[in-house]
Amino acid sequence: MKKQVCVIGAARFGAEVAKELYQSGHDVLAIDTDEAKVQDLSGHVTYAVRADASNEEVLRQLNVADFDVAVVALAGENVQTSIMITVLLKSIGVPYVIARAANDLHRSTLEKVGADRIVFPEMESAWRTAHIGFDPGVMDHMPILPNYGISKIQPPERMIGHTLAEVGLVGTQDNQGMALLAIRRGRSSFLHPAREEQIQAGDVLIVAGSNDQIRQLNDTTKLLPPPERAATVV
Repeated sequence: MKKQVCVIGAARFGAEVAKELYQSGHDVLAIDTDEAKVQDLSGHVTYAVRADASNEEVLRQLNVADFDVAVVALAGENVQTSIMITVLLKSIGVPYVIARAANDLHRSTLEKVGADRIVFPEMESAWRTAHIGFDPGVMDHMPILPNYGISKIQPPERMIGHTLAEVGLVGTQDNQGMALLAIRRGRSSFLHPAREEQIQAGDVLIVAGSNDQIRQLNDTTKLLPPPERAATVV
């Protein structure tokens, strides 16, 4: 479901979150006090505004209270400001606030002032680094259980032109616990796509499975005919 999301802080982490949300089809307002960062985001989000989000009147003028979600993505050194902004967002009625924490004390304080979810980008980045770049085709990875998680995968070239059934991505019963949750195609997403759905160039696959299954998926595709042959299969 399309949501209105406000991302406060357009440094590296905030900018990536804002772009990803926009690419996922949400309306995104990005706010930062740095004009250069705001300009860099122009065209990559719905609106990018230079403003001071620690000012309640500014938040009200930008109608942030009407947004579904706010993400406080300030860099780690701005602990006091991030706490203040989180308090303001909850006080004006934003229903769901995600805040970035720099350490356990920061996390505990954010919880006390009402943040609905707290993230540690640096720690999560370490987990993802163990997969991105080492597991072929994995663009992102979110661990759920030991040796099991959700991966965002760029399909190998040999998958292009094949159906999901042909590559073995048709659900948990058919693939021993590995399941294709969605396909992202441009700014559109398809949840639980049909077996007959054909993989296209530029698709991104969202797959849940064990780390070993994700790695084996790339090996399995080596047995598929190349795209030009796949297109002629009857």
